[in-house]
Amino acid sequence: MIFAFGGLLLAGVIHIAVVFLVPYYSTRDAWARLSSLGADRQFHLLPLAAPGAEPLDSLDPHMLHAVCRFSLASDPVRIVATLPDDFWSIAVFDRRGRNVYSLDDRSAERSALDLEIITPVQMARLRQNPPASLDTAIVVELPIDEGFAVLRVFVGGGSVVARATEALQTANCSGAL
Repeated sequence: MIFAFGGLLLAGVIHIAVVFLVPYYSTRDAWARLSSLGADRQFHLLPLAAPGAEPLDSLDPHMLHAVCRFSLASDPVRIVATLPDDFWSIAVFDRRGRNVYSLDDRSAERSALDLEIITPVQMARLRQNPPASLDTAIVVELPIDEGFAVLRVFVGGGSVVARATEALQTANCSGAL
């Protein structure tokens, strides 16, 4: 009797562990799907989300999205964009899709985005000899090696779509400037 209870308890623990580990071993995660959009360290404009045809899960249909995959192994990534005065936001995710940083137009208090994403080791090197180009940048130190950024612009009406599209197409997601 006690062995049967122990066996059931062990089976339950194993089942729960497997359920929680599935996302870590999945090959159809956001990171893998973003690789099909094009080269890393470039923003790729996603089509407007439509029910049943979202390029990624949980996209807001009132927002235009651009996505940039990056690796911080060799150098930091700098995201620069001039965005419309309407609402915009950027979210940085780690390779597993966990949100590690976010910023919007109200927090930044400006329409121009200048964001440097950097690892703790790169930050230590940067503190020794900071470049003047970082005076206006928002520098974010994150303990990640790979990730992706999702830049979103509100497009409530049809007239805003063209401006938002142009802003997202000219957004830069490259190495440190």
